[in-house]
Amino acid sequence: MEAIQRFKYNSQTQLASSLGSLLSSFAREWVPNPEDFLAVPVPLHERRLRERGFNQSLLLAKVLASELGAQLDYLSLVRKRYTRAQTGLRKEERRKNVKDAFSVIYPELINGKNLLLIDDVFTTGHTLNESAKTLKRSGATVVVCLTLARTLVD
Repeated sequence: MEAIQRFKYNSQTQLASSLGSLLSSFAREWVPNPEDFLAVPVPLHERRLRERGFNQSLLLAKVLASELGAQLDYLSLVRKRYTRAQTGLRKEERRKNVKDAFSVIYPELINGKNLLLIDDVFTTGHTLNESAKTLKRSGATVVVCLTLARTLVD
């Protein structure tokens, strides 16, 4: 977990390669034919992207797509409104925070595809759930969520 925190909060983006490789190893073992999936990172709002300087999920998705031979789509799914950071929020606050926060701007690239939705940490699942629902409404056939870590909340 320390490596993920250093990656995400201390801008140690060089860790993307090894962390992304861990994620692709997991995908190779648990996702049938992962090369047939489209890798889609959970997007940051443009304001958060400017604050942080990088999207950790995109960096992971790039490594994963390259290692699996999958295509990468980091433009179709967008965060259409700025949300508070999920860190420190309770479960119900997290759900409300990301409710209707995502949209798909290129549905023709999503329609009929099997997707690997990539994020760094799964806490309550609300971010992934909202993202996946948005992708499914845009015609995705299957959405498989992959994260590096799972945390526990109250």
